[in-house]
Formats: sequence, structure tokens, C-alpha cells
Amino acid sequence: MPNPRLTGLGSGLFCAVVMFLLGWLSAVLFGASPTAYGVLFLPVCVLTAVWVRRVDLMTAPVVVPIAFAVGLLPVADGDDGLAGRLMGLVTTLATQAGWLYGGTLIAGLIVIVRRIRMVRQRRAARARAR
Repeated sequence: MPNPRLTGLGSGLFCAVVMFLLGWLSAVLFGASPTAYGVLFLPVCVLTAVWVRRVDLMTAPVVVPIAFAVGLLPVADGDDGLAGRLMGLVTTLATQAGWLYGGTLIAGLIVIVRRIRMVRQRRAARARAR
């Protein structure tokens, strides 16, 4: 299993690009199914939270909702024109908010656990140094 360490910007780019590709794939394979897209969103949230560097931990819960919206562009139904497309995007975001909140919660919990472990390791190292 690869173990990359992404910067804050790198994790945002990774998550946005992967979600856009998964949105496109969902549109092609599943007929733009928002549910399939939401299910595919959850593992991307986990990978983003696990692969972000320690110093950039707090960026993971911020970038995953943005990437969710970026990936919805190929999935969201909308009429012709910018206004119709925007309305389709907003409607899809509203109806699929459960997946968005769930993925953000997963990323947040992973980040919190990683942060707690990091703080404990530092304290243990300081205690051993004394």
C-alpha cells in the first residue's frame, strides 16, 4: 500500500481531481447516479485524511467538501446554460448533503485521531528525554 505524504495543497488537488474523475466515471457508467458518486466519495475522504502530512492535518476536513462539489459537476443534472447548470449543482448538493457530511465527518475523525496520536508521541518523547 503506498504511503504518500501530501501537503495541504497537494491533498486538495488530489481530492478534487480524483472526485472529478469519479464524478465523470459515475456519469458514464451509472448514468450520473449521485448515490454511486456519494459512495465513491467516502474512500477518497479516508485516503485524503490518511495521506496528508502531519503539519497540514487540518486541511483534510476543509478540502473534502470542496472536492465533493467539484466532482459533482459531471454528475449534476441541469438545463442548458450556466444558470441551469448552477441550479442543478445546487440541487444535487442539497439532496446529497448526507454523503457530504458523512465524508467530512470521516475525514475529521481521522485527522483528530492522528493529531491525538501525534501529541501523545511528542509527550512520550519529552518524558523520555528528561
